[in-house]
Amino acid sequence: MTRLAGTVLTLDSVAAVGFAAALAYGLTALPRGLPAAAPWLALGVVSAAARGACGFVSVCTGAEAARRAKSILRDRMTRHSLALPLGQRPETGALMTAAIDRVETLDGYIARFLPAKAATAGLFVVLVATAIASPIGAAILAATLLPFIFLMILAGTAAADQAEAQFQAMMRLGAVFADLIRALPLILAFQAEAAETTRLAHAAGALKRRTMVVLRIAFVSSAGLEFFAALAVALVAIYCGFNLLGLIPGFIQPFHFGHLDLARAVFVLALAPEFYLPMRRLAATYHDRQSAETAADGLMAIAAQAPPAATAPLTLLTAPRIRFDNVSLRYPGHDRSVLDGFTLDIAPGQIVAVLGPSGAGKTSLLNLVLGLVEPTGGLMSVDGQVLGSLASVAGSVGWVGQSPLITAGTLARNIALARPGATSGEILAAARQAGLCAMLATRAHGLQTEIDERGSGLSGGERQRIALARFFLNPAPLLLLDEPTAHVDAASEAALVASIAKAARGRTVLIATHSPRLAAIADRIVRLEAE
Repeated sequence: MTRLAGTVLTLDSVAAVGFAAALAYGLTALPRGLPAAAPWLALGVVSAAARGACGFVSVCTGAEAARRAKSILRDRMTRHSLALPLGQRPETGALMTAAIDRVETLDGYIARFLPAKAATAGLFVVLVATAIASPIGAAILAATLLPFIFLMILAGTAAADQAEAQFQAMMRLGAVFADLIRALPLILAFQAEAAETTRLAHAAGALKRRTMVVLRIAFVSSAGLEFFAALAVALVAIYCGFNLLGLIPGFIQPFHFGHLDLARAVFVLALAPEFYLPMRRLAATYHDRQSAETAADGLMAIAAQAPPAATAPLTLLTAPRIRFDNVSLRYPGHDRSVLDGFTLDIAPGQIVAVLGPSGAGKTSLLNLVLGLVEPTGGLMSVDGQVLGSLASVAGSVGWVGQSPLITAGTLARNIALARPGATSGEILAAARQAGLCAMLATRAHGLQTEIDERGSGLSGGERQRIALARFFLNPAPLLLLDEPTAHVDAASEAALVASIAKAARGRTVLIATHSPRLAAIADRIVRLEAE
């Protein structure tokens, strides 16, 4: 679509030639009466309308092309970021700025710079039309263009490094701000507001300084463009004036191709400003190109780190067999292994509870099954299929963790995250299976009760029941639970354990827990010891 936007913008130069012809020949025809000038006036109206339409269509198609490209790239970068091994991932703020700010920087490049670059062909359209009317006028325009191109090259070279530094400063500020927001409760708890405010101020100050340097270079290049554009119009006007008066200087006489009449003189003079219009558009969007190139370098760096995409996710239709065969796991930057030579065979439909102190590797076992980490030694398989970077069963897993995801909206919408197309009846049935009836009875709007993204008003047990309701709404043959009763009282735990036992029937279940009551529903208990 950027090519279409550029083509439409080039047609604007053709319409400009038509408008200049209508202006020149219409004015000279007016003394002969309105009928003689009417065709030229009609051409002027059509040309003006065409120019407006070309500008509108170019902007719309360029914006749509940018929207599509950003959507595709943002999705790709998010997938690449999440696919990075935990030890290789940049900070959360850096990933956020990559997927949001860096991708957003491409908007100007796609929507404005690429069409403007393609539309520079309109410069030759104007030059040819001018040459037909006055070769000397065309030569004057071409002569003033050469030093301007040289100036743009110098300004572009000078601005490249500064633009990259400015963009890096902007990315750094975005990353710092995102990380501060994420850590805000901790900052307030340790009264570190002053130190973090100073750090944020330093990042903002660096961005300000870099931006001012880039703006100074942009102003210089813009002033150069305006100077040569004004010079071209002035020289063409002087030439046309002397030609009409018959006062052509002697050194131009050998190159003079005849006397200009008033119509051609006005035509050439009207086209002179249009000659520089494509270059004005390109110069105005040149900073978008530099910013996009800098952003693209960062995006490509993340993409280069990402592992190969999975060929196809493994779809489980029945309760699977899970095998850990001499599995070892060591996180990057750590001296010791979380798991070392771990072996376990979980039969289809079996409930296994993994007990052990914090740091023993219980959650790491679940992460291995989900594909969030890869074993550094040994093999892990599901139904005989070895899992790794090219295979994942995440789409066939029911997950209940210590802190279930809660989003702003209704209770029904939160449950329906598991299956957005579920009907109200199906959502209600899932809520009942998860034991949410007592909670719903205390809320006037039932499932339509609004909650915020923090889940204000929900107890720990109610959050876990919402996660279980999601599982009931879209049951999977494999259920993984990570300390689902960690933040509930004894009475809530007993009711929650009963709901989990109901959910576990006929499925392979792996539970990481400290709770003896939850472990009691397991067919098998495995104990891990911290090293």
